[in-house]
Amino acid sequence: MEMYLLKIGMDAFSPSAEEDREKFDKLKSMGLFKCTIKQERDPIKHRKFFAMLEVGFDAFHPPYREYKGLPVFKDFDRFRKDVIIAAGFYEVVFDIRGRLRFKHKSMSFGSMSQDRFEKLYNGCCQVLLNNVLSNYTRGDLDNLVDKLIRF
Repeated sequence: MEMYLLKIGMDAFSPSAEEDREKFDKLKSMGLFKCTIKQERDPIKHRKFFAMLEVGFDAFHPPYREYKGLPVFKDFDRFRKDVIIAAGFYEVVFDIRGRLRFKHKSMSFGSMSQDRFEKLYNGCCQVLLNNVLSNYTRGDLDNLVDKLIRF
């Protein structure tokens, strides 16, 4: 059984949602349980990260509209990966032709601690401010992102 708990006080935990409450209530009172505790990353900061990327993506305009006669389109997933790489969160790999490539590091909840995610967030923020949002200050961007996630 897996559930999310909130720490309430020095020695107590409480279910974090109604579905977890139902699981929690099924446990025997005074029973002995073995638990694995893992503190989850801040989901609000995760939403802020994607809102920040959306702001940058909306402001990003590729330098070319076509390449060798083919239209060039913006792609959010590629943009996100490129921002992560530019922030220094990448692995070096080789492609099938033996060329050196950069692969973005995973930012999944299971693979990145909150502390590391904060460094990623700040690094990506700086990349966007330096390369796409040059008319913004960090405060401007933070305020806009806060407004976006409130809706």
